[in-house]
Amino acid sequence: MIEVTVKLKYKGKNYLTNVIVNKDTPNRQILQMAREQVTRQWTN
Repeated sequence: MIEVTVKLKYKGKNYLTNVIVNKDTPNRQILQMAREQVTRQWTN
């Protein structure tokens, strides 16, 4: 498992979030997981 830091935009602002994934996880899946994390943070 590795920790990946992802920078993404959400509602016009930039966010950094860490995602812990297996080494063979595709980039698209990592990006999707990061988006879900940021979305969950701001909808709760």
